[in-house]
Amino acid sequence: MKPMTNLHAVIAGQSAPPPCDETLGVRLTEARDGYAKGVWTISESLLNGNGVIMGGFVGAAADILMAYAVTTLLRDDQMHASINLQTTFHRPAAAGEAEIEARVEKFGKTVAYVTAIVRQNGKEVASATSSVLIMDKP
Repeated sequence: MKPMTNLHAVIAGQSAPPPCDETLGVRLTEARDGYAKGVWTISESLLNGNGVIMGGFVGAAADILMAYAVTTLLRDDQMHASINLQTTFHRPAAAGEAEIEARVEKFGKTVAYVTAIVRQNGKEVASATSSVLIMDKP
């Protein structure tokens, strides 16, 4: 089993991103103070039978950026896990590039509430919300 990637190190540019980022084509461009921004290079391999990007991949890409946003507020001895992910689709996404922005709206002792927007060609493709459990590392 591959060791867990330290997202703090990824944000600082000291470590490669986890495999899920690379598999989906998500690249972090900025992360600070409960905010994260990235570029998603969407491959045609993510197309569904209707010729648009499968919705689950859109939600997963948003979840990646939300993880970075939460990480900017965590101590080194803390970790997080999504406990709920809700994605609302506004229009289909196509192969090409999309921009994702995520922001921590509320950060409590044990739960954070995070939102993300996925945009392609200047238009909103999807919005996502996540409740994230904050816990101490084992």
